[in-house]
Amino acid sequence: MSVAPVHMAIIGGSGLYNMAGLSDIETWEVNTPFGPPSAAITLGTLHGQRVAFLPRHGKGHVLHPSEVPYRANIYALKQLGVRYIVSVSACGSLREDFAPGHIVIPDQLFDFTKRRESSFFGEGLVAHVSVGDPFSPELSHLLADSVRAASGTLHEGGAFITIEGPRFSTKAESNVYRSWGMSIIGMTTSPEAFLAAEAEIAYAVMAHVTDYDVWHEEEEQVTVEKVVQVLQGNTAVAQQAISHLVRRFDEWQGDFAAHSNLKNALITDPRHVSPATRQKLALLVDGYLP
Repeated sequence: MSVAPVHMAIIGGSGLYNMAGLSDIETWEVNTPFGPPSAAITLGTLHGQRVAFLPRHGKGHVLHPSEVPYRANIYALKQLGVRYIVSVSACGSLREDFAPGHIVIPDQLFDFTKRRESSFFGEGLVAHVSVGDPFSPELSHLLADSVRAASGTLHEGGAFITIEGPRFSTKAESNVYRSWGMSIIGMTTSPEAFLAAEAEIAYAVMAHVTDYDVWHEEEEQVTVEKVVQVLQGNTAVAQQAISHLVRRFDEWQGDFAAHSNLKNALITDPRHVSPATRQKLALLVDGYLP
């Protein structure tokens, strides 16, 4: 199916697109050089804008965090023309003041995963992308304003550590992460954020605090039931924030720093890039390779 370019995407649970005002809903089946994405992408019109929704864990939540095809997901959205991604994620809190039910827009990311493909590059084409600011500052600020407009309890800033999963942390691990200065913990933001950076897509996270991980002695330990309960309670806030952000799209959309991430990142002599690799990554590098 051929579709017109869609500039904004939401990655999260499949329930996010069941929101008031979303119309002209259709699904887009696509393949990429990195395989198929987690599921078909849902497209809908919200406040006159076409928006893409991608369920990170597949329809019915069938993929655990290390099985998510992160490269295919980001590449598929790039094929669609996406320039801005909002990730809606569950997280555990590593700080007393980040309580369950609160929303965090982090500004830093610590990748503690161990076995995930974290780059599009390789096979004879090397890129070193700068990710000192792993989340788009511009989009993060806009997203924070939208969460406030939706009356969410918001924290701006904080370091988000991604662990491998699918298990939750031990108390020893949780306390180590706290000693490192981490603010929240989850299982999916890495390598998603770094791949978005390589694809020159502005990326921000709306992280929903579901629990205190396992470090908090006075709180119950994290369970799937508890995570789902808090997420369901926060769905309305997430939908309202997304709606607010999309409604203002024409006011804020433009070129962000992330949209030129590859400008000074490619180091390989173009004469040594094989035709197969050039073709595989054409969507990302055609504007930079002579």
